[in-house]
Amino acid sequence: MSARIYPVTTLSASASLAESIRTHWIEYLMEGAEIGGLMLSICFFGTLLYSSMSPLSHLALSRGVSSALMGISIALTTLMIIRSPFGRRSGAHFNPAITLSYFWLGWVRRWDALCYVVAQFVGGCVGVLVAHEILGMRLSEISVRYLVAVPGSHGEGIAFLFELILSGLLMGTVLYASNHRFLAPYSPIFVALFTVFCYVASSSISGFSANPARTFSSALFAWIWQGIWIYFIGPCLGMLIAAATYIAMVGRDRVYCAKVFHDRHSICPFPCHFERLYRNG
Repeated sequence: MSARIYPVTTLSASASLAESIRTHWIEYLMEGAEIGGLMLSICFFGTLLYSSMSPLSHLALSRGVSSALMGISIALTTLMIIRSPFGRRSGAHFNPAITLSYFWLGWVRRWDALCYVVAQFVGGCVGVLVAHEILGMRLSEISVRYLVAVPGSHGEGIAFLFELILSGLLMGTVLYASNHRFLAPYSPIFVALFTVFCYVASSSISGFSANPARTFSSALFAWIWQGIWIYFIGPCLGMLIAAATYIAMVGRDRVYCAKVFHDRHSICPFPCHFERLYRNG
């Protein structure tokens, strides 16, 4: 199979902030919209499953079943975002920890990394704000609390360990699948399946965030900051460790692009060498 030629709009390493915004402002908006959509989905399905005013409340679902349904809902949302025109073009990070990991790997320019992270935090907050306007008091009631992620009964240390490990495994999944010739087309599916697993495994321990912007957006509206350091340090450190482990095992030259899913058709804003994947295998 020959690699398809796709437009690349990467910037030089010396590009200024103004140049970056002028060239990639569309990608920044897309990143914000992606995590905004994710937060809207988290708030909607969380309210549906946990609110006492939900039509599902009479079913008295167990915590395990609710966590599984929540995981499936967010996994499907994540899958749709990654495969959407926005996700295909921006790279579908919608997570500062992923962006920072790719920046450390050298696949995201510094100003792009900064603007991506800002867009992700702003987009997440806008998503929760929209959800609040739609769902009203149901989203803020004590059983829902804007779906804020807080440490469970096992304590902050265990919650941090889970966020660290699960975030690392998530980044490892992204790197391995997206940089493997035969698995790359299915990387969104691997991410979605892993999301379901994480929600089931850690819902009562850390709430599974693996995303600083996702945690901050909920915490800001709920005004609950318990263990917030866990959800900033854990995902970032875990994903950086995964990235370092990956390149130590296979080499830095086996990372071809910063996109979670590269469809070989969409514009790429990164210093992309994805065509090498189909030469190297």
